[in-house]
Amino acid sequence: MKNLEAKMFNKKASNPKSKPDQILGTLALRRGQNIADIGAGGGYFSLRFADSVGRKGRVYAVDSNPKFLEFIRNSAKEMGLNNVRTILATEDKLNLPEKSLDFVFMRNLCHHLPNRVEYFRNLTGLLKSDGKIAIIEYKRGGLLSFHRIFWHHVPQEIIVKEMDGAGYQLEKDFDFLKNQSFTIFVLKK
Repeated sequence: MKNLEAKMFNKKASNPKSKPDQILGTLALRRGQNIADIGAGGGYFSLRFADSVGRKGRVYAVDSNPKFLEFIRNSAKEMGLNNVRTILATEDKLNLPEKSLDFVFMRNLCHHLPNRVEYFRNLTGLLKSDGKIAIIEYKRGGLLSFHRIFWHHVPQEIIVKEMDGAGYQLEKDFDFLKNQSFTIFVLKK
């Protein structure tokens, strides 16, 4: 199936400037873990995660675009990856198993979410007790940047504040991405 938009997302995610290998290394996924890639787009990270977590692990590629999910299913099949499940996201439900996730991964998605505190509060029931949420989000950028002009960004300090309000605490933040913040959160104890 030809899906130029999905291919474009994957090309951008795989670009060395986007540092995909460093992102994967930072997450340090292990065999047997379960991860949800929310806002999976073309599935670049979902497919990489599937290799990292192995046959006993599970990757849930979550997106609101059925064409992207079809693209991901076809790509996983071509690659012989049987541990990828595609999930159609709706406004009010993600349809993921309760208390099953070791990780939730979101890349360049927060600026699309209307009520982030409530959204992240709802994710707490999907995480295992030691589960984590990794958020990569665009920085504001320069005066004439696309991200700034069209509000395609959420400042890191806002993400931290909203995650606190949703019941999470910042575990780590990273500064190796030039145009994005990268934070990892855990449930408050």
